[in-house]
Amino acid sequence: MGAGLVLAMLLLALCAPAAAQAPGPAPASSPARPAPAPIPVYGYEVVRAFPHDPAAFTQGLVIRDGVLIESTGRNPSSVRRVRLEDGVVLQSHELDPAYFGEGLTEKDGRVFSLSWINGVGFIWNADDLKPVSRFAYAGEGWGLTHDGSRLILSDGSATLRFVDLDSQAETGRVAVTLNGRPLGRLNELEWIDGEVWANVWQTDFIVRIDPASGQVVGVVDLTGLLKDPVQDPADDVLNGIAWDAKSRRLFVTGKNWPALFEIRLTGPR
Repeated sequence: MGAGLVLAMLLLALCAPAAAQAPGPAPASSPARPAPAPIPVYGYEVVRAFPHDPAAFTQGLVIRDGVLIESTGRNPSSVRRVRLEDGVVLQSHELDPAYFGEGLTEKDGRVFSLSWINGVGFIWNADDLKPVSRFAYAGEGWGLTHDGSRLILSDGSATLRFVDLDSQAETGRVAVTLNGRPLGRLNELEWIDGEVWANVWQTDFIVRIDPASGQVVGVVDLTGLLKDPVQDPADDVLNGIAWDAKSRRLFVTGKNWPALFEIRLTGPR
């Protein structure tokens, strides 16, 4: 799929239309602005495929010391430690049925996870998944990552929120745009080399976001990654990004997918 077609699909399906302007006098002529630089679109190659629990409705995913930490949704939702090589669940903690689990991240031995519509987040011990505490936030919780000093939260809209790691108080927001238009459905998040990478829900695309400006600076097209047919194309979608900064390995999976993939980017095109 060509880069232009990928961006056109995202713009058509997900970006809010430009605001209509009231009729008025024609603006005075001004020097033409240079066209924005094209957004690079990256492909991928599969380095290795690993088993993944097809019953796991993956919401958040990180890798820590060679072990995956994953949050799942539906009932029961859970946080779990998973062995990468064979997908075996080493430890699991189920959430109360009142909570639909969402995104997850880890920092200095603390695992932070979200719930969807309850406005409640959870903090767990990364070594044994014992609960540590809870925190509150406004609105929905979708994806979660951190930049080393702040949590970064998505809520399904075209906005990313910044949250203090220690107090869990919101400290700021940034609007995410693609070619100048708001880009919504931002789901699972991962911090990679100074960028926020976000799954775009119900698509095969990951967007790379400049956290200062909110601008999409790259798109990763993962079309065709899972060869096996999924049971529910509307729900069993690409979701889950884990970056191993030490070995510089990138892992992706999806909701109820039977495989987790280590991939390498190709391109851009």
